[in-house]
Amino acid sequence: MLKLVDMEKKLIMLLLLLQLLSLNSLCLGQSSSIPTANITIMGLVYCDVCSNNSFSNHIYFMPGVEVSIICRFKAASSRTREMLTFSANRTTDKLGLYKLDITSVEGVSCAAEDDKDSLMASCQASLISSSSDSCNVPGYKTTTDQVVFESQMSNLCVYGFTALNFRPFEKNIDLCGK
Repeated sequence: MLKLVDMEKKLIMLLLLLQLLSLNSLCLGQSSSIPTANITIMGLVYCDVCSNNSFSNHIYFMPGVEVSIICRFKAASSRTREMLTFSANRTTDKLGLYKLDITSVEGVSCAAEDDKDSLMASCQASLISSSSDSCNVPGYKTTTDQVVFESQMSNLCVYGFTALNFRPFEKNIDLCGK
């Protein structure tokens, strides 16, 4: 089971790295002293066919699933305690991936080498509804566990959530065993 969790984390990291590489037209320099961050939040949703909350040969990624995303970011100001809140609903694509791009967030710093706490954030992703009648019982339905990638060059933050899942109403004993 531990190996499957490691495989999940590696898969999410790979997807996030591919996302970072595919981003184009990022602003490489900021003319203002006020930081401006570009933030991407993403994750996966899969059908846990054997209802064991882990990746196996029998899972499949689910397109068309509705996911709610809520994030709060602390503004990079020593004078105020301002918090910026973003919320959005997203639908997974054909690979089971949901993504929210928040571009040019003024006052939020993403990658400051001398201040690793510059991006103080709290994010959560939650399942809203399944796209499948055969796999619609929530398994992992909410997550705050995330991997964060920061790019100092473009002030880009990518948040990758651990995968969410649905399960079938009844476990297929022939396929999954007891």
